[in-house]
Amino acid sequence: MEKLREHYEKEVVPALMKKFEYKSVMQVPKLDKIVLNIGLGDVKENPKSLENAMNDLMQITGQKPVVTKAKKSIAAFKLREGVNVGCKVTLRSDKMYDFAYKLFNVALPRVRDFRGVSGNSFDGRGNYSMGIKEQLIFPEIEYDKIDKLRGMDIIFATTAKTDEEAKELLKLLGMPFKN
Repeated sequence: MEKLREHYEKEVVPALMKKFEYKSVMQVPKLDKIVLNIGLGDVKENPKSLENAMNDLMQITGQKPVVTKAKKSIAAFKLREGVNVGCKVTLRSDKMYDFAYKLFNVALPRVRDFRGVSGNSFDGRGNYSMGIKEQLIFPEIEYDKIDKLRGMDIIFATTAKTDEEAKELLKLLGMPFKN
């Protein structure tokens, strides 16, 4: 799985340096971290759903997730401050590159009617976020063992200054954007 990191160093860096005319290799944007987040709306009715979501995330990433708690109380959602509302994992270095490779080359092609991911989900500072409707696209998840289809958010944090640089970086790494 070292392929993506080697690909970045040998092909992506020179291509970005040429396109954006950087003076130094240190100016070239790189992938900083990938955050996977599962928000759960049904924790109150089904307390076991948090445990199942954490197991799914752990199988997908190979890293133990952190439980996220509500920051504010919201009466309309019957939510109290401090109640568990989901879980997340932050991937860096080797695990990050392994996950990105697996996402681009194995998981996303398994999505039904997949035509590429949207190129409009950048935040203005070079970070990209996308949503996945079901965890089944990952090969580690066994269909018989899941209790419910769960979606997740995946955020790619880069060191790029602009969305254009970040999009080019992700495209060169293998992100399948729509044309």
